[in-house]
Amino acid sequence: MKHSIKRQFALIFIGVMAGVILLCLSINHLFLEQYYIRSKTTVIYDAYHVISEAANSDVYGTEEFAEQLNDVCRIYNITICIMDSDSQMKYVSVNGGRALEAQLFGYFFGLSDDSGAKVLREGEGYVIQRISVGEDEYLEMYGGLSSGIYFIMRTPVESIRESAKIANRFYAYVGIAGALAGGILVWFASGKLTRPILELNRISEQMVHLDFEAKYQGNAHNEIGLLGENINKLSESLEKSISELKTANNELQKDIEKKERIDEMRKEFLANVSHELKTPIALIQGYAEGLSEGVNDDPESREFYCEVIMDEAYKMNNMVKKLLTLNQLEFGNDIVSMERFDITALIRNYLQSAAILTKQNEIMVEMKEYPAIYVWADEYKTEEVFMNYFSNAMNHCDGEKKITVSLEQGEEKVRISVFNTGERIPEESIGHIWEKFYKVDKARTREYGGSGVGLSIVKAIMESMNQKYGVENQKDGVLFWFELESGSKSGGASSAELLS
Repeated sequence: MKHSIKRQFALIFIGVMAGVILLCLSINHLFLEQYYIRSKTTVIYDAYHVISEAANSDVYGTEEFAEQLNDVCRIYNITICIMDSDSQMKYVSVNGGRALEAQLFGYFFGLSDDSGAKVLREGEGYVIQRISVGEDEYLEMYGGLSSGIYFIMRTPVESIRESAKIANRFYAYVGIAGALAGGILVWFASGKLTRPILELNRISEQMVHLDFEAKYQGNAHNEIGLLGENINKLSESLEKSISELKTANNELQKDIEKKERIDEMRKEFLANVSHELKTPIALIQGYAEGLSEGVNDDPESREFYCEVIMDEAYKMNNMVKKLLTLNQLEFGNDIVSMERFDITALIRNYLQSAAILTKQNEIMVEMKEYPAIYVWADEYKTEEVFMNYFSNAMNHCDGEKKITVSLEQGEEKVRISVFNTGERIPEESIGHIWEKFYKVDKARTREYGGSGVGLSIVKAIMESMNQKYGVENQKDGVLFWFELESGSKSGGASSAELLS
């Protein structure tokens, strides 16, 4: 990551450390020497007090006094020379005190040229100044005490400068090493800190793509841990909300599709009804006008005209009833009443009632002698399904003019089949025969008064009971079938029986 927090932490730490080091070096360069000089001035002044107190006490000139001054010279790198009023040297430090005797005599007798000296402090009986001797520079203190003792003390300033340079160099090395070591530590420490942040980033990226499976597993009890818990809660909340939205959207889509389907059905219904009613209405209107105008005055013609009008009105009434039935089935307004009944008895009763029609059309109906076979279904709707199949078989029966009704009982289902001899259904029409107003042979359908709604009613009834139905082309005719839930385990059939 180009602008990672880990890298930023390390760079900020190194930058701060570098700034602190530069600040320290600048302060050392500007103020360390002055601080050292003040410190040395204080040390020289303290040594002056030691000499002053010793001069006013009994220890002056003793070995104890000499040892005390030796310690001061050794510790603070100070050169000391002391003499009394008789010009006798009372103490000369071993680190170059003899070189100061001439300078002390010069100050005492006023023979020294101190015009190049810079006075730093001046008090009663002493002067502290910076002087140059050749290429060297010193911090010097000289003066006299009331007891007649004269002294001079000197410490080199060059050592102070050298110490400052060494200290600055040491600070720089230590600072650079500390900055690098600190940067490495910060790099690894920030890596531990940013690892859960990167994990949260990965989870958030998955959430962007609507993947809510990943959850934050960290157990840190800090702000990042709290953020991870809130991310998990947000993920659960979003998943729930999106699920609800998808459910609502799916329901809305279904409602839209249902509305569109209803609109299409309404348009199709109006178009088909208009088309189907156009011919009978035209016939009724034509024959009614003929009667009104007295086209044929003989009783037989008037009776024929009236029969045509009545027949067409009957067809229209029958079609409207079927359309109303189909409408109730398709919109779920018709209640399916499931009950257990004998399907054999229902079919046999219907065939007996339709015997007169089959005789008129010279159709032979064949059905084996079946025992009582019980099924679970809506008895009224089942009879309507069989009636539509049988009516369709009669209207299309040809050739041998035979209709065969058969029942086949399985463990869970009972299949009822109606076969009629005649022309087979074209393969391209098999998938459309269940559609409203679809007619394979429109001329023949018109001949027997079919509306093209019967098989649509079959489809609606069978789907309302969640049962299967279908059609098959046979060698010499067409077989329609439907299935119902079995209500008994008895079965079998005896020899065939000719009903008509």
